Amino acid sequence: MRIGFSVPQFGPFADPDRTAHMCAALEALGCHSLWVADRLLAPLAPPDGYVGGKEMPARYATHLDPLLALGVAAAATEGVRLGSSTLNALWQPPLVLARALTTLDLISRGRLDVGLGLGWMREEYEAAGVPWQGRGARLEETLDVLDAVWGSGTVVHTGRLWTIPESTVLPKPLQDPRPPILLGGFTWPALERVGRRADGWLAASMPLPHFQGLWAVAVEAAERAGRDPAGLRRVFRVNADVTRAEADPAGTYHRGTVRQICEHLRLMCVAETDEVLVDLQLTTDSPEEFLDMAAEFTAELADAEPSPPPAPPV
Repeated sequence: MRIGFSVPQFGPFADPDRTAHMCAALEALGCHSLWVADRLLAPLAPPDGYVGGKEMPARYATHLDPLLALGVAAAATEGVRLGSSTLNALWQPPLVLARALTTLDLISRGRLDVGLGLGWMREEYEAAGVPWQGRGARLEETLDVLDAVWGSGTVVHTGRLWTIPESTVLPKPLQDPRPPILLGGFTWPALERVGRRADGWLAASMPLPHFQGLWAVAVEAAERAGRDPAGLRRVFRVNADVTRAEADPAGTYHRGTVRQICEHLRLMCVAETDEVLVDLQLTTDSPEEFLDMAAEFTAELADAEPSPPPAPPV
């Protein structure tokens, strides 16, 4: 099992200096990866509500740009993988997105994992000037453009939404043939797309029967496409709601003590390449608390005793 944490970028952690210091401290704990998320705005009265019918966390209204935050993390660390879980892929033209991601792969010396998704908030699409309808087809063509830009030789693309005349687009990413692409989503089309053309799935910690049903869709799609499902990575995000007293066992896929949450994550991670992504930005309020809890998760997931976390930023 690989252990990853969120890049501090929301609410009280939305400060570039703090982000840099905390990313360095998280790497010192021994994690495998650091991941940014993507939020554009926080409407005061979203007509569709928040995921699960809950109220949207207030700290999501304060956020750092995900790609620039990844640049900060790249400069502050040396060896951890750096990814997005998830970057909303459709809010900028794919050629512009490819240029930014290529630059991040070079800045990080080949440590980038490209995690893309479609998001869920109509208001963000409206504010970005991007149609809500047809998101799946737009993502498919975005992936086509990324493949064209990151392939060898000249770049050319003619599609329904974008046209790139035969051109030179350099430099290429450091990773060969390209940075890994992982896709998010929890619907049949999303999992079918993962199996058919992605390098992995940006999943979430969830009840095991639900997970198994979704994963079966990706496996079947990969097999139909002539791909080996065993080669697909899985990253299980948990927006941890940490309690000091033991919580209801039915909800420990996201809420409970550190040990309860980790026990569920261990049940989900059955492959050597499986990875957990623990986001502590909604359950902690300071760098000290964040790093203390990250040390607890790291020790628990590694079946070791907690070690003192690195000194937090001043």
